[in-house]
Amino acid sequence: MISAFANSFKIPDLRSRILFTLAMIVIVRIGASITLPGVDVTVLDEWIKNRTADAGSGAAQVAALLNVFSGGGLQNCAIFALGIMPYISASIMMQLLTAVVPKLSKLAREDGGRQKITQYTRLATIALCVFQGYLLAQSLENPGQNIFLGGLQDTIDRLGRPLVPDFNMGFVFTTVITITAGTMLMMWLGEMITERGIGNGVSLLICVNIVSDLPGAMVQVWQTYVGNVDGDMSKPATLVLLLAFMILVIAGVIALTQATRRIVIQYAKRVVGRKVYGGQTQYLPLKINYSGVMPIIFAQAILLFPSSIISSMFPDVGWVQRFSQAIASGWVYYAISGALIFFFSYFWVATMFQPTQISEDLKKSGGYIPGIRPGKPTADFLDFTMSRLTFAGAIFLTFLFIMPGLVSAGLGIAPQTAQFFGGTSLLILVGVVLDVMRQIETHLLQSHYDGFLKKGRIRGRFDRMQQSGNVANPATVVMLWSGIAVITLVGVAWLIYNKGM
Repeated sequence: MISAFANSFKIPDLRSRILFTLAMIVIVRIGASITLPGVDVTVLDEWIKNRTADAGSGAAQVAALLNVFSGGGLQNCAIFALGIMPYISASIMMQLLTAVVPKLSKLAREDGGRQKITQYTRLATIALCVFQGYLLAQSLENPGQNIFLGGLQDTIDRLGRPLVPDFNMGFVFTTVITITAGTMLMMWLGEMITERGIGNGVSLLICVNIVSDLPGAMVQVWQTYVGNVDGDMSKPATLVLLLAFMILVIAGVIALTQATRRIVIQYAKRVVGRKVYGGQTQYLPLKINYSGVMPIIFAQAILLFPSSIISSMFPDVGWVQRFSQAIASGWVYYAISGALIFFFSYFWVATMFQPTQISEDLKKSGGYIPGIRPGKPTADFLDFTMSRLTFAGAIFLTFLFIMPGLVSAGLGIAPQTAQFFGGTSLLILVGVVLDVMRQIETHLLQSHYDGFLKKGRIRGRFDRMQQSGNVANPATVVMLWSGIAVITLVGVAWLIYNKGM
């Protein structure tokens, strides 16, 4: 595997794509650290330094998840506070509308229709950014009303100064414009990575934001189980068991993400002139986790956004606050989320998996499933098989969803750390890493190098290369890294100057 990474830089085309992708990632991480204009940075630093979270709270789990997705931009009140999630939400919404609205479905099949739908997705992203940015800007006046900034109000009361010293409509307007521009910039950077980088840019940005929280999680675990031993040797032993459990969970997620049910497809022999065609046996792979991480995202969106919106609109109404807290924490939150995950798992499969169309395509090409008659019986068989696989996949997603809460409550680990023991972040991390490895392995095999595995291959989520544009110009890559080096030197000099003061 190490030789495969070394060989990646021996291929000029792949080397340019990797360096360009890394440059885009650095830009995203810089944006996640730049605080919004008008926000008191010293208050944020004090809050982050002494921040504590209720490990057993469902609201804390949700807040930790969104902070991880934004790469810390939300807790830093940065220009990338919303991250790429508005674009993800808009893309999911347009994808579902395309499947259920006849006009959009017809538009998607026309020439240039996909470009129109992409344009609608971007407009919907702007609308979501403006709405969510306005709610975030309003919550900065009273951070205690924002479940994603838990404990910040206590820090403000202790220091005796507000988070936003000069809060007015000018600050709200500036914040909304800045946050919207930041999200749109992240969307563009993701598209550039897809076109000129190693592909799958938006998912890769989410993956990088998740990984950025890993060092802090490791420090927190070390302080909990090693830094405060006080002669109790059971804590280091618990840490070893915890790491073994994490490796086991990651291995299980990889296995279930890659798992498929292969349906045998037999093609009849055809005689054309003097040649015989067909008579081959192929396989139709049906994924156990066909819907991926989408059901979890849908379930959390349905519970999260109504809760945050209601609590923000009615901050002084007691029963509204209690209702908002009930659907965002505790066993009610997990019970409703589990039911929604099952519902959206079947909904996604019913929307995206078309057994009737697959049956017709097999019939036209002379293929059939042994023991199953072509036509409607084949469609019924595929539908029945996919329903059983979806049930198993929904159980897997539900278990993975509640895993961080169980680890956090049972072992007293912070929610940000518990996210790496399961949940949405781990599922996205595994899926994106596997896909990136498959992209690089394809380039290596095309250039007659060995891949990452000596035997077999990495089965990714896509069947073809995702790069559709030209490779980034080497001169452009050099200019990007030169600019990053200048910014780094300026940042280091500013930090040294402040330390000297």
